[in-house]
Amino acid sequence: MPTIAHFDLPADDLERAKRFYEKLFDWKFNQVSGEPMPYYLIETRDLNGNPAVGGGMLKRRLPGQNTVNYIGVSSVEEYIAKVKKLGGNIITQRTVVPGWGYFAICVDTENNTFGLWQEDKNAR
Repeated sequence: MPTIAHFDLPADDLERAKRFYEKLFDWKFNQVSGEPMPYYLIETRDLNGNPAVGGGMLKRRLPGQNTVNYIGVSSVEEYIAKVKKLGGNIITQRTVVPGWGYFAICVDTENNTFGLWQEDKNAR
């Protein structure tokens, strides 16, 4: 069953946000890309200390840009079709993240933004 697989947290000040979440939740941050578009992977843990849903943090690009939850699916293309059929919209078409997988950004019928994520280590 599809479930939240990843979240992206936009921030105006990456270092300030990083310090906040490290101190608040003890999240771990690993910078995986630098300028001009720095990106951090976020490691979280559940209440028992086990690895939990991971995330990412990037520089906020648009005013009002909020956290996006990515739902893990077997096929981004299949779910794009379902979103459209059910009255949602696609704001970012299927996009490759080389070596990681594919994503799309959608809007539901209530104007909530969410992402679709298809893991594929062979994505190019």
